[in-house]
Amino acid sequence: MRSLSKFVVSLVAVAAFSTPSHAQETGGRVVLVLPFDNRSGNASLNWIGQSFPDTLDKRLNSAGFLTISRDDRAYALDHLGLPADFKPSRATTIRIAQQLDADYVVVGSFNVADNRISVQAQVLSTNALRLSAPLQDGAELPRLFDAENAIAWKIARQIDPQFNVAEQTFIASPGGVPLPSFENYIRGTNASSQAERVKRLQTAVAQTPTYAAALLALGKEEYTEREYAAAAASLSRVPAADATALEANFYLGLSRFNSAQYAQAEAAFAFVAARLPLPEVVNDQAVAAARQNKDAVALFQRASAADPNDEDYHYNLAVALFRRGDTATALREADAAVKLKLNDPEAAQLRARLAGAPLGTRPGATGSGASNGSFSPVERVRRTYSETAFRQAAFQLDQMRSLRMATLPPADQVAQHVQLGRDYLNQGLLPQAEQEFASALAIDSRSAPAHAGLAMVREQSGDVANARSEALLSLQNQSNAPAYLVLARLDLSQSLLSASADEVSKALRLEPANTAAAGLRSALEARGQQVP
Repeated sequence: MRSLSKFVVSLVAVAAFSTPSHAQETGGRVVLVLPFDNRSGNASLNWIGQSFPDTLDKRLNSAGFLTISRDDRAYALDHLGLPADFKPSRATTIRIAQQLDADYVVVGSFNVADNRISVQAQVLSTNALRLSAPLQDGAELPRLFDAENAIAWKIARQIDPQFNVAEQTFIASPGGVPLPSFENYIRGTNASSQAERVKRLQTAVAQTPTYAAALLALGKEEYTEREYAAAAASLSRVPAADATALEANFYLGLSRFNSAQYAQAEAAFAFVAARLPLPEVVNDQAVAAARQNKDAVALFQRASAADPNDEDYHYNLAVALFRRGDTATALREADAAVKLKLNDPEAAQLRARLAGAPLGTRPGATGSGASNGSFSPVERVRRTYSETAFRQAAFQLDQMRSLRMATLPPADQVAQHVQLGRDYLNQGLLPQAEQEFASALAIDSRSAPAHAGLAMVREQSGDVANARSEALLSLQNQSNAPAYLVLARLDLSQSLLSASADEVSKALRLEPANTAAAGLRSALEARGQQVP
């Protein structure tokens, strides 16, 4: 297939070593979600069927599965000669899954009656060729996200029966937007004409200005139309902590680059490279730096070392070395570029120039050789972003991190799980945070920081009773400010002002500079309750 096969083989091999044995028994971790069938008889609701892959992909990714993107799904359908809106039989579903190297396929349907949506989903195991029993859920139609998140949790549990994130955490996961905005976003991303896509996405953003997924989709459309200033304006509004920020900043870098704003382009590419150092990103960071007359040899070397079979990376490194005056090393890189792509005239011209240039010659200098001194090579930027490749790489990095953590002493493993959980919590990624805190507690059931972290997850997901229980468990093992603050917020919400003030006071004694505690003290004092 186009972009999954080789990478997924290695990816699943890594996952097989780092995934718990109970998950290995259920098969691999690659999941394909197909659009759900509309059983309502109302064609205007077809967009809801298209929305299920979008939401389920996000939730299943957060559960540690690798989902297959809409673009790759469309490629498989086209490769098999099938229309994008067809309803697959079981046999065709298996063919699609095999084309995409999927271990599981999620199929389903929905109905809408009396402003309520009912959902049914089934999971097909491509290895066992077995279809699960129907999984069902439903909600009032304005709470479509709740129904989709709930069915996603049941799917995760069907694939991995020991998946340890609470259903309420899935339902409370952020990302929900008003239904009209979500409808325009889904219709926009699935529209056949560019004009319709832009119109729908602009409407979604106008309705919900902070809608990161719609901002990204709109920015990509504007970039495709070469409206670089508009694209940069849309893409720069995607929050850095959002899951779409990497893709948004890649296209933001390209938009700035095409507007000759090279410093801003370099910063955008550097943001992505710091989190996911794929060679194409590092290459573009280097090109943007080179456009500012910076020495970018080290960055080009990183890109070439990461993918030594890419001709462009060798070419760019040769140009950067040539600019530095290292003619001998530049010639070796140019030789490598020509060998990888014999019909590249620029690479051949660069090699000829280097072969005939005296040592230390720089571009533009007059000298002997097959080409004249006016030849001034330019580094090549990568202009395409593969969502699948990026998500695969992020997934693989997570698996490799798990492998490394497994070699650490138990106390260090607990500390790292807790820190990762806090990082996810700060980004609003509740399922990922809960998994990290649960992993810490699986190693040390008395970990006070892990219980405090889980208390914050429960608090944010609206599970008040369990939030209080986890905070108390944390404090039984060790006094700590985060647990006291969970209790303080819960008590304040129930107007238990004296108890809340006492807990804030204890938190401040442990951490006098804690800004959250200071904020709670101000809130209590505004209600006439002094904090001891």
